Amino acid sequence: MNSEILWLSWTGLHVTPWKLIGYTGAFLFGARWLVQFVASRRARRPVIPRMFWYMSLVGSVMTLSYFLFSAKNDSVGVLQNLFPSFTAAYSLWLDIRHRGWNREREPAN
Repeated sequence: MNSEILWLSWTGLHVTPWKLIGYTGAFLFGARWLVQFVASRRARRPVIPRMFWYMSLVGSVMTLSYFLFSAKNDSVGVLQNLFPSFTAAYSLWLDIRHRGWNREREPAN
């Protein structure tokens, strides 16, 4: 998975399957803020939708796997993505626990 994807060589970049995983993870992790912005704008109050936590979890796990398993093998990248993975998983678990699978229900007190 560390060999170059030849059909992307026209870009001038050395793109590997692991880099595609890393790019996708970084995109998801960054795009979650757009999801949060749109949800808050619609609700006219600060809102963190469940999709934010899904995107956080998947994005951080994808970038974490890139830093762990690719030729990059960078400990800074691993540490940078390890904590957000656990935080997103815990926040998602809390959201499901309090609101159930039905995300429209208000949190239990």
